[in-house]
Amino acid sequence: QVHLSESGGGLVQAGDSLRLSCTASGRPVTWYTMGWFRQAPGKEREFVVSISWNGGSTDYADSVKGRFTISRDNVTNTVYLQMNSLKPEDTAVYYCAGRFGVVAYRDGYDNWGQGTQVTVSS
Repeated sequence: QVHLSESGGGLVQAGDSLRLSCTASGRPVTWYTMGWFRQAPGKEREFVVSISWNGGSTDYADSVKGRFTISRDNVTNTVYLQMNSLKPEDTAVYYCAGRFGVVAYRDGYDNWGQGTQVTVSS
């Protein structure tokens, strides 16, 4: 079982940047696809971005393309989400997720973190 722990959330103003981190423990996630999802109040959880096991491929939701960047460090078992040009509509709880696989999947994740709150004020 993989334990995922997110950090880096907070309250920022529109246009600001934040970097989220997700650290995995319990077992290496070298062969895991990792992703970020988010859930805004009153809405369903939605896919944000994913990255393949070696970082060779990524998949971004249209709403964040060009503003968010995912990366990973398999030595430290850490995944990062750099969020730039934040908008109030980015406000949500952000979850890190992992699943066994090699490409950048949008679904099928079976390991989830507890989430970190990101609030963007206008």
